[in-house]
Amino acid sequence: MTQAKDRKFSASILPQAEEYEALPLPHRRDFSDVEALEKSEEFLGLMQQRHSIRDFSDQPVARQVIENCVRAAGLAPSGANHQPWYFAVVESAEAKRKIRLAAEEEERSFYQGRAGDEWLSALEPIGTNDQKPFLETAPYLIVIFAQRNSIDAKGNKRKNYYVGESVGIATGFLITALHNAGLSTLTHTPNPMRFLNELCERPGNEKPEMILVVGHAAKEATVPKHAKWKKPLKDIMRFI
Repeated sequence: MTQAKDRKFSASILPQAEEYEALPLPHRRDFSDVEALEKSEEFLGLMQQRHSIRDFSDQPVARQVIENCVRAAGLAPSGANHQPWYFAVVESAEAKRKIRLAAEEEERSFYQGRAGDEWLSALEPIGTNDQKPFLETAPYLIVIFAQRNSIDAKGNKRKNYYVGESVGIATGFLITALHNAGLSTLTHTPNPMRFLNELCERPGNEKPEMILVVGHAAKEATVPKHAKWKKPLKDIMRFI
């Protein structure tokens, strides 16, 4: 593969800058108080069933399901509507194998001292180590890249704004969409991740943010007891 650093600048093409024009709200969702409460409780119940797993089945998943979920992620709000994200969907066994080997090499260094005692102690209740077989077992790895810059229709380079925030929101949309489709996910962040630019043939102006492992949970799948603990509402919200 071509070295990412040698690849020319590349980014999603933005429409030409234009003056502000107001359009009527194209969709409106208004519910009664009772309906709104029912909707919120239904969605809360759905999200309470979402779990990060590390035991994946190799059961195939239709490409169209992944495409629809990525389309949903692409609807996320972003700074100046520049949509500074790119989703590299890895499905070939050879590519997944390469990613696993590279990720495990970084993870070995992490667990053998680079992380530090405090970080490793925090990870103990999660039960993780430097072995990442799920990177090969799951049918899809979605590598999420953040784009520092974009280009417009005339080929002019344009700075992207609130890139981290925008990509984070889009990733949340993607995880939720995949869960809604009955799929399980795992956010995996080997550090450093620059090897992903080359493996996914992405240019140097893009920063890999994470690998999202996607598929069905294996029959023997487990979750750490520690991961089931969530902060109570009083610790994460208050009305002002």
